[in-house]
Amino acid sequence: MKTDHWFYGLFQSAPDLIALLLPAAGAPAPSLGPDSPGDALYRFDAPELKATNHRLDGAFWPRSGDKGTPEQPVELLEVQMHAKPGFKHRLFAQTARFLQLHPQVLHLAVVVVVPHRRLKLGPALLPQQLQAFVDGVIWLSLEELGQQADLDPWLTLLSLPVRPEAELPASTQQILERRPDLLSTVLTMLFERFPTLSPEEIMVIAGIPTDQLLHTRAAQDLLDRGRQEGEARGCAAEAAAFTLRLLNRRCGPLTGATTTCIQALPLEQLEALAEALLDFSAPADLATWLEEHKG
Repeated sequence: MKTDHWFYGLFQSAPDLIALLLPAAGAPAPSLGPDSPGDALYRFDAPELKATNHRLDGAFWPRSGDKGTPEQPVELLEVQMHAKPGFKHRLFAQTARFLQLHPQVLHLAVVVVVPHRRLKLGPALLPQQLQAFVDGVIWLSLEELGQQADLDPWLTLLSLPVRPEAELPASTQQILERRPDLLSTVLTMLFERFPTLSPEEIMVIAGIPTDQLLHTRAAQDLLDRGRQEGEARGCAAEAAAFTLRLLNRRCGPLTGATTTCIQALPLEQLEALAEALLDFSAPADLATWLEEHKG
């Protein structure tokens, strides 16, 4: 399930959502209404760490200053929704690189959003320095978040990617009763989670009557997105077939697992792979590239 760009859009539109997830002791809850952008505590971007060819999922910069404070630190965000054995090492390296590029930062928090705490993100035994860093990371489990009662609509929204399907109608209604302006964001998340379903089926899962939704802008956006996603999947399939032909010539016959992995790549990564493979000289080059470009 590809959700990184959904999380990016969500945090970009409401950067102070990070303050709801990690409220400072004694600090008032931020206002996340559509009419209060000028009162925002944070601004959000997704800096690219070029030296390591990795892009951070997000960085939250306090409006009060780029150094951060104990109460309002600069916060690095990573959203990791699937197992990845080298994740903790990569996170450590990315954080160190970020601080190297931004030496003015004095107060930093590293936040990792995971679907649940059972996710395997590295070996049980880590070097002492790496373990000390990992112990200081704030791990936010969406599964545990979804189990809390009386959640703010924004926090309920964050839990949608991992909620059981049977809970989705009640959860979406809970969000929309208090924040009807989040309808488009809710539908987009459901479309990302169930990419093979039609817009009408998505509406059923969301518990929204079709006749109530058909004349809304959110529904039209969803229908348009469905058509665009279908076209993109067709282009990606063609690009995958072309790239696989080139790779078989360059690296020899590929395993079934490698072929499946390449077929699952989005169009943008397939185009990057088609360009990168011109420099491959052995199957190991392909394996390295795929590992470096995992989402």
